Amino acid sequence: MNPLKIAAAAVFLCAGTLASQAFAQAKPLVGIALPNKSEARWISDGQNIVAGLKAKGYATDLQYSEYDVPTQVSQIENLITKGAKALVIAPIDGKTLSDVLQRAASQGIKIISYDRMIAQTKNVDYYATFDNYQVGVLQAQSIVSNFQKKNAKSFNIEIFGGSIDDNNAHVIYAGGMSVLKPYLDSGKFVVRSKQTALEKVATYRWEGSAAQSRMDNLLSAYYGNTRLDAVWAPNDATAIGIISSLKGVGYGSPQQPMPVVTGQDADLPNIKAIIRGDQASTVFKDTRQLAGVAADMVDAALAGKPVPVNDTKSYNNGVKVIPTYLVKPVLVDASNWKELLVKSGFYAESRLK
Repeated sequence: MNPLKIAAAAVFLCAGTLASQAFAQAKPLVGIALPNKSEARWISDGQNIVAGLKAKGYATDLQYSEYDVPTQVSQIENLITKGAKALVIAPIDGKTLSDVLQRAASQGIKIISYDRMIAQTKNVDYYATFDNYQVGVLQAQSIVSNFQKKNAKSFNIEIFGGSIDDNNAHVIYAGGMSVLKPYLDSGKFVVRSKQTALEKVATYRWEGSAAQSRMDNLLSAYYGNTRLDAVWAPNDATAIGIISSLKGVGYGSPQQPMPVVTGQDADLPNIKAIIRGDQASTVFKDTRQLAGVAADMVDAALAGKPVPVNDTKSYNNGVKVIPTYLVKPVLVDASNWKELLVKSGFYAESRLK
């Protein structure tokens, strides 16, 4: 072969290798730390974040900590050591990451708080979440709407909250109470247990088993011969536990119809429960959209471009206001589940039968 051609080929190959290396350097590793794989929504979130980032050319490392704070801290430390240039974190406990995020920030790593707020640290660059105040509003409006349809003079209701260490639980509670408080104050809604403060109604780690145990106790103590008309369940995991408890004492029969039970996340078992009539509603938070927002934030932040946000005033983590992008939630019930979940491609209809 002609020596000049060999040299030219070598130069071409070298240039191609350098170009590939430059591309790899331009699209670095992004670490993703999520709470657990026991809830369907976090599995979906993880898959969607990875897909969104890979579509933009990034390498990813997805970690689940199974609701153990030390494990999540250790995972974030490992992601930093591996050379991640951005971290997308849904914290288990929003107040426990200050030290590890200080280390990340000192290395110039961009930090995106995902769905749940990272609190008590300056080392958070952006926040991608749903409008959780509106989640609470929608849940409460579902109860009010069913109350109005029944033309009842009053409703016996019980209130469940999310995990007290999750900022979202506080925001959802505030949104729901903004709707329910006038009904509670007027006596149209009666909480026989008198447990209404978030500290009293919170559900540790949003666990369905914890919600079921508390519902068992409430039914035994306050509803022996009295009908329960509605339960404000903060998410679908708690709703499943509450529904199990209610069915255990005879609700769900023609003689004793199910109370209005709300939810959040549009988990597959809960959509089936809505179709069966066991659950009144859930709030659909399209994680495909939220994952896309997180991927866009990472891409813009690492490129030094303007990062998409639509709220720069509302989300103070105790140290600073975090620039935030809010994704709009929607209420799902028996009247619209097919349009919102099947036609949008979120679920195949065959999975809901």
